[in-house]
Amino acid sequence: MNNIREQIKDKKKIVVKIGSSSLQHSETGDLDYIRLEKLVRELCDISNQGKEVVLVTSGAIAVGKKAVNLKTIEGQTQAEAMAVKQACSAIGQARLMMAYQKLFSEYNHVAAQILMTKNTIVDNLNRYNAHNTFTQLLKMGVIPIVNENDTISVTELMFTDNDELSGLIATMMDVQALIILSNVDGIYNGKPGEPGVEVIREVDPDKDLSEYIRTEKSGFGRGGMMTKCNIARKVADEGITVMIANGKREHVLTDLIFQPDTLVFTRFIPRSNGVSSVKKWIAHSSGFAKGQIYLNAKAVEAVCGDRAVSLLPVGVTRVEGDFEKDDLVRIMSPEGKELGVGRTAYGSDEARMLIGHHDCKPIVHYDYLYLE
Repeated sequence: MNNIREQIKDKKKIVVKIGSSSLQHSETGDLDYIRLEKLVRELCDISNQGKEVVLVTSGAIAVGKKAVNLKTIEGQTQAEAMAVKQACSAIGQARLMMAYQKLFSEYNHVAAQILMTKNTIVDNLNRYNAHNTFTQLLKMGVIPIVNENDTISVTELMFTDNDELSGLIATMMDVQALIILSNVDGIYNGKPGEPGVEVIREVDPDKDLSEYIRTEKSGFGRGGMMTKCNIARKVADEGITVMIANGKREHVLTDLIFQPDTLVFTRFIPRSNGVSSVKKWIAHSSGFAKGQIYLNAKAVEAVCGDRAVSLLPVGVTRVEGDFEKDDLVRIMSPEGKELGVGRTAYGSDEARMLIGHHDCKPIVHYDYLYLE
């Protein structure tokens, strides 16, 4: 455990994600201002010790619903229900940020609001600008507070939930640790409360957790433990330490970082052979791929072998989808199995013209190819 303490304590750049269920009173749906104040105080204390911290927060829609006395989000049509949801987000985000700003200022810290959509990650220029903004804020000692911009997001452009968003930010910013605060102590090896059931303290890179994960979601957000587990697994595979802990516990952040042996939580052990920051982003962005590239059997054998090889047009049999140069595409086997994801060097029209050709530059260079 001493080794774990040193590993976690030495992390200099951290993303903290807190969900709606950890920020609100379960009985009423109102903001839990005591919990919020304690969270902010811990974040400020961690920042004062020289660590760079990014906070990913949920709660805007739930706060907005409460402000206008809505029990549920409903509409006569799907579009109307979406409009109600987006309106609640607009109301709630302002209130949530106002609470954060007031609390951070009491501890002499400056917070900045960043609202993101999937296009922020998919579009190369937007992602570059977002990375620069985060970097500059952290250099200035400012704590970025991030949420999805639900007001303008539509279904096909929404993140799965803020667990996914936090994982994407962790990989984009090449952080050393991602802390996901939930309403439970971690991942259990059964149904919590039943005899003999306890929290799984450590998850090795190849451990299968599917038999333990239930699919229930919180009443306030879109996410559930299945999403948290999937995101944690992928981020840890990219060489980043991930911890899932109870966001309502006293001193949860400082205990996680400085004395983890005093706390019950789940830690996903990062792979020792972590990938580059570019490949981390590519690996975590597979859901944003705009097309598919199918390989022949020989090409599959080559790219999945021990040697690092790029994906050449001669090994491609089919190109699906419409994409541009530098977009992400899924790499597929002849049978339709997804092998990985990569950043393409060609647009879809040119890629189709080059199918089967020799003596061409790679469709996906090895440096931008991530295989599952």
